[in-house]
Amino acid sequence: MTSLNEIKPDIKISIKQIFGIDSDMEISGFSKKQEFVPDIDVDYKFDRDTTLAILAGFSFNKRVLIQGYHGTGKSTHIEQVAARLNWPCIRVNLDSHISRIDLIGKDAIVIKDGKQITEFKEGILPWSLQNPIALVFDEYDAGRPDVMFVIQRVLENEGNFTLLDKNKILKQNPFFRLFATTNTIGLGDTTGLYHGTQQINQGQMDRWNIITALNYLSFEKELEIILAKNKKMNNIKGKEIISCMIKVADLSRKGFVNGDISTVMSPRTVLHWAENSQIFKDVGYAFKVTFLNKCDDLEKSIIAEYYQRSFGKDLPESTINIKI
Repeated sequence: MTSLNEIKPDIKISIKQIFGIDSDMEISGFSKKQEFVPDIDVDYKFDRDTTLAILAGFSFNKRVLIQGYHGTGKSTHIEQVAARLNWPCIRVNLDSHISRIDLIGKDAIVIKDGKQITEFKEGILPWSLQNPIALVFDEYDAGRPDVMFVIQRVLENEGNFTLLDKNKILKQNPFFRLFATTNTIGLGDTTGLYHGTQQINQGQMDRWNIITALNYLSFEKELEIILAKNKKMNNIKGKEIISCMIKVADLSRKGFVNGDISTVMSPRTVLHWAENSQIFKDVGYAFKVTFLNKCDDLEKSIIAEYYQRSFGKDLPESTINIKI
């Protein structure tokens, strides 16, 4: 079996044919699906600007940072591009529990030749660095300072990584790629929505070659995506219901920006609402268990008003108060 670090891109892929972008550009990819290649979502809808940024990262070995609100599909976007290139892709969530040791590695007790010995086990970062892997750091702005400085070492396109624990210098695989997603743009949380995010120092931000934004979609695009995932609702009645759902979401986003409410509906929430409406056969009840239960009690009357304005009828009281 061929080792992962021995494989190389061996085909050219038309971005017009695969991603629907009007361009003659071709990008390198792998002819065979290897381990760690994400599954293709045939219904996935690509955002043109974000797709071009990600493709530039893969094609020209650029470090790409995608910023945007939660639920807009930043990480999934990278995965779905990788899936169509057959490029192995691994996601790491930089929550507060991820430490320097988790990334770099640590000594571990192993059994070798019948004897118990201590051996250094590489973490996800040095392993990825030596393989044709697209490594994605989710919630990049939530990383601990000690972790961020470790990552800074590999932000240079051809920068070597010194593994101090083994007195070893690791050379990057020519097809190692690095991406990150973030809710803020490195300046910390100014909205109160993303607690736990940190400011990213300018030296580190400067090392990201491409920074793009993926925020909320147009009404038509969001409708297209929700219908693609809920084919049973792709009819006149279903389109009317989903259109009203998106109107509620849009009102919640405007309300959040204006400071009226503290919880906002992402496209992911709308998708879950549509799916739950099929499970419970009740749009109002599905709304409650999908979104309303997440909200502050003092704001529920405002959100119920959004529902009324969008659907042209009140949210039933039983729906607001009922508990599962």
